[in-house]
Amino acid sequence: MARHTLTLIALALLLLPLADLSVVTRDPWTELGRMLQGLAWPDFAGIESPFHALGLTVSVALWGTLAGVVLGFPLALLFARSRLVRAGCAFVRAIHELFWALLFLQVFGLSALTALAALAIPYAGIFAKVFAEILEQTPRAPADALPPGVGRLSRFLYAELPLAWTQLAAYTRYRFECGLRASVLLGFVGLPTLGFQLETAFREGRYPEAGALLWCFYLLIATLPWWSHRRLVPLLLAGGVFLLGPWPAVDGGLLWRFVSQDLWPAPLLAGDWAGLADWFASIPELGPAIGNTLLLALLGTVGALLVAMALWPLASRHFGHPATRLAGRGLLVLLRSTPELMLAFVFLLLLGPSLLPAWLALALHNGALIAFLAARHADGLEPGMPGLPASGRLAYELLPRVYPSLLALLYYRAEVILRETAILGMLGVATLGYYIDENFQYLMFDTAAFLLLVTAGLNIAVDALSRRLRPREVPLEDPCLR
Repeated sequence: MARHTLTLIALALLLLPLADLSVVTRDPWTELGRMLQGLAWPDFAGIESPFHALGLTVSVALWGTLAGVVLGFPLALLFARSRLVRAGCAFVRAIHELFWALLFLQVFGLSALTALAALAIPYAGIFAKVFAEILEQTPRAPADALPPGVGRLSRFLYAELPLAWTQLAAYTRYRFECGLRASVLLGFVGLPTLGFQLETAFREGRYPEAGALLWCFYLLIATLPWWSHRRLVPLLLAGGVFLLGPWPAVDGGLLWRFVSQDLWPAPLLAGDWAGLADWFASIPELGPAIGNTLLLALLGTVGALLVAMALWPLASRHFGHPATRLAGRGLLVLLRSTPELMLAFVFLLLLGPSLLPAWLALALHNGALIAFLAARHADGLEPGMPGLPASGRLAYELLPRVYPSLLALLYYRAEVILRETAILGMLGVATLGYYIDENFQYLMFDTAAFLLLVTAGLNIAVDALSRRLRPREVPLEDPCLR
């Protein structure tokens, strides 16, 4: 584990001179002061239709998560037995929700159907994988105790599903929380969720209004256990139907043309292999885009490790006093609840376009999430030498016992960090996402689709590498990791 850590840090330091980390704004501190002032004195009266934006954000997340469960659960039953299902699920979950939204925008426009499809398709792949893992860990003794001749479906319904139900429901609730953040981010591509108003307010410098919208978002996340109670879910689903409309008229011919022609290179459809080689050669900046994506993912991973190491003691019961622990936990909740794209957008306004805003966003968000889980793990440990000072307790007692789990958490998040690295290109960072967004804007769908395939391939490769590197003896059952 020490060798892995030192290798990661050394590789990041070696490649650091290749990263564009320049600050290109003249006075970022003044702008930061204006943002903090807007967060401290929010202007709730200036928000236009806040309840509709919040309602639409919740409706998209709820129906998108439900659609993901409906599509993903049958796939979970086939996941272990079908290599094709595993490959398909790995592909769809490797592409970020915002990229799916850009794809469906071309057919369904700025509609709820675009938002729901953008969540449902990757979530189906995620649910299939996680549900399959949960079902595989279910004890087999109750199913084996059933009398001979009982069908496979009956064994599943009466002996396996009841034992796994609690974990399945817990993960579904967590994925719905992720869906809320993703629903907000869909506003960055024009869908009228809370993120659309938030991006507009920040971009126009209306920071008191942006602060009010941020507080609405944090309040929505903080009160999630109360308003998302299972008894209220049917009412939320019914109310969401009215908020999601009107539904677009789908032109079947246009949809078929988009799928069968627009997404494929013309030389490939014509069988012109020489022309296909020229088409590949015409893709601009492919090598640098892949390099920047991998470099930013590496820097974000190392940054998340350093942030987690620095922050987890702030939230642990073994250090400080109740007031400092409360402040530390509040900071971690704030950072892990704010999506990377939103953090990167704020840093972009402060520091200008470079890899630096994206790096800070990835490191702070993922580092806070890992620190939160590491602190919770540490709180379950009892020091064997209670007389040590805080520094000794950290260095000799807790850190050696917490660090294996912390490193495993980092490897679990590696795939997520790479997915987020790609979409940060939509803010102008020269990763693959920048060129995907650009090609969609210029209606070059074949090039955009190819770059999406490249992005998915990189995510699958990094996920396989992280599975090989992470400590296998460390049990990690928290849904935040999946």
